[in-house]
Amino acid sequence: MIKEEMLNKKVWAVIGATSNKDKYGYKIWKKLKEHDYEVYGINPNYEEIEGEKIYSSLKELPKKVDVIDLVVPPKLSLNVLDEAKELGIEYIWFQPGTFNKEVIEKAKDLELKFLDNDCVLATLIQLEKE
Repeated sequence: MIKEEMLNKKVWAVIGATSNKDKYGYKIWKKLKEHDYEVYGINPNYEEIEGEKIYSSLKELPKKVDVIDLVVPPKLSLNVLDEAKELGIEYIWFQPGTFNKEVIEKAKDLELKFLDNDCVLATLIQLEKE
């Protein structure tokens, strides 16, 4: 199952990471870290969050990530897909609200492996209970 494949990958980028603790961009970034994932935050509006460097784009990252978790509007998600393909990143996790029909079609056209209508935060919280 693609969800398990993604969860077994240990290097993630959270696009839309934020220092606002009420937002999913923060909660997901933090929860992945708590579960021992190597996580890179991406948001051009931040230089750092809690002392960790935040990057403007995938191209800036010091290493290739396995999975991209999107926490941005569909318009921004569309732009990320080309960059992901160019960098050879094949796994994309679309958080609810980050995609539309156009985004999903493009992900299919680029032959990316993706998950939509699922929340990585809820998934990790569920794993903690098991």
